[in-house]
Amino acid sequence: MPIHVTALTDPDRTPSSRRLAWLACGDDGDPVGYAFLRLFTKEGQEHLAELTLHVHPAERRRGAGTRLLDTAVAAAREDGRRSVVAQADAETPGDHFLAASGFRVVLGLTYARLALDELDTGRSDEIDAIAGRPRPGYRLVSWRGTVPDELARTFAASRRALDDMPMGDTDYGVVVWDVERVLAAARAVADRGDLLTTVVAVDEADGSIAGFSELVVPGDGKGDGLHYGTGVLPEHRGHGLARWMKAESIRLARTRHPELAGLVTDTADDNARMRRVNDALGYVPTHKALEYQLDL
Repeated sequence: MPIHVTALTDPDRTPSSRRLAWLACGDDGDPVGYAFLRLFTKEGQEHLAELTLHVHPAERRRGAGTRLLDTAVAAAREDGRRSVVAQADAETPGDHFLAASGFRVVLGLTYARLALDELDTGRSDEIDAIAGRPRPGYRLVSWRGTVPDELARTFAASRRALDDMPMGDTDYGVVVWDVERVLAAARAVADRGDLLTTVVAVDEADGSIAGFSELVVPGDGKGDGLHYGTGVLPEHRGHGLARWMKAESIRLARTRHPELAGLVTDTADDNARMRRVNDALGYVPTHKALEYQLDL
């Protein structure tokens, strides 16, 4: 079956990236698949593109995925990109397709879930105790949505806590965060109807943010929430701040969204520190995903 690939206009442009899009159709004009290519534009990531590609299960093995992939890779090359990354759950058609298409595995991820609707009293009390236990020299602060103006600059500066996060062999570059990017990220969550809660540990000595933990919940407060990132600045590590902040995120989620079923987090397989935090809070591994990379 001949496959026709059509470029689409994608309005999804942010201060840190723009996105290209394509739709694959058969001779009858019915859509069979699509691809998105996110081109990062901020300093430190101008070499990188991120691919999302999907073909309807009933239309696979007919060349649509290959046509979409070839089109996206050609666009990445034309834009001067050095690397294209894509993610797939392990042992799925997407995993096998990327491996057969010249991509190589650069990072393993483990997804884990905390079943809020199945928490027993003992586990619930333990999480609340972790959140309520003081950490000398620090205090917890939280907000919903956009960071308060008075904390915007120190929150943006605290994002370097993720600069040394284990990323395997991924050619990810360095994400440069500023206030504009922080505000844009919060707006993106709000624009799609989700709810962002951020918990930070504030250094009482100077009022700066020492670490943060972000949680996104569906707008209706049901289903599963997703942890976006938890990081502690190197100079503040060793005080249990990551577990403290994440426990507070769980406590807030349970209090504000009583119908929430669970919380999901993903962690690089070689990030032993954060995996210990998740284990201590009761998260149970659910599945693995693989980050693939194509070097252009």
